[in-house]
Amino acid sequence: MRLLLGLGSVLGWFALGVQFYLIILNRNTSLGLTVLRYFSYFAILTNLLVALCFTFLFVSPLSKGGKFFDRPSVLTSVAVYISVVGLIYNIVLRPIWDPRGLQMVVDELLHSIIPALYILYWLVFVRPKRPLQWKGIVSWLLYPLIYIVVILILGSLSGFYPYPFVNVNEIGYYQVFINTCFVCLVFLFFSLLFVGLSRIKK
Repeated sequence: MRLLLGLGSVLGWFALGVQFYLIILNRNTSLGLTVLRYFSYFAILTNLLVALCFTFLFVSPLSKGGKFFDRPSVLTSVAVYISVVGLIYNIVLRPIWDPRGLQMVVDELLHSIIPALYILYWLVFVRPKRPLQWKGIVSWLLYPLIYIVVILILGSLSGFYPYPFVNVNEIGYYQVFINTCFVCLVFLFFSLLFVGLSRIKK
């Protein structure tokens, strides 16, 4: 278990750090706005959450942060989020995005390898003492819903949208609403799936 936690921590922070370096290196706007855009990607925020989770559980599992991330409900919600990151990138974004060199390495880490490592960790090592409750799914959906609202507000002010399926300038609010509903259903599906799996594992 500790090997997996350590590997996840190292790969997570490496990928996040290199991606930050690349976005700064290739920026075409101010430094402050570039940093804001870096943190506007759901994949970045969720991989940051995964890196924190791996790191706390590896370095200081008995700390407040370690105990928080060690809660089965928290571990499972993170599994939902990172699963959606991997799914949407590999199905929706990969066909329209062709990174090269170091960017390709980072993209594979953030969207394929780290999600796979985290899901493996969840499947093998997460054993809830009590069955996870179905009603807890409602609170898990707050993170993606708040994220969508925030990026739409920021996009209306700046004109920048991190993903093409929420780009109001290109596809309009109606299509963004349809796309957002579909993404919410994906989150709901994975939430139901992981809660169901946790109850089977119990």
